[in-house]
Amino acid sequence: MATKIRLARGGSKKRPYYRIVVADIRSPRDGRFIEKVGSYDPMLPKDSEDRVKLDVERIQYWLGNGAKPTDRVHRFLDAAGLLKREPRNNPKKAELGAKAKERLEAKRQAEEEAAAAAAEASEAASEGAAEEAAAE
Repeated sequence: MATKIRLARGGSKKRPYYRIVVADIRSPRDGRFIEKVGSYDPMLPKDSEDRVKLDVERIQYWLGNGAKPTDRVHRFLDAAGLLKREPRNNPKKAELGAKAKERLEAKRQAEEEAAAAAAEASEAASEGAAEEAAAE
């Protein structure tokens, strides 16, 4: 049987509370599970000891039996020193979308045109000042 160590949501609306459970991969998120091995309360401050509670011995047992943790649970296990999680790298995540690129390009062109118009105006003003000085 393929098993996962994952979060099962509990709590009320806008007040989440999660149990860290070992479950068959075919069972629903909040449905039947094999064993509860911890809890996670995201409403507590990040530095609180009670935010994440883990039953380390049982988690090691299940990992030894082939249970795969989800990404969020893997983060908890990495923080507890049970597993090593490699950081992910997605360089395209920070890239702008097509429409945002178009807006940025249009804004840049408008700024260049405004700068060119200002340069022409200052050049015309300096020529006018030079002609007045020559006339005197």
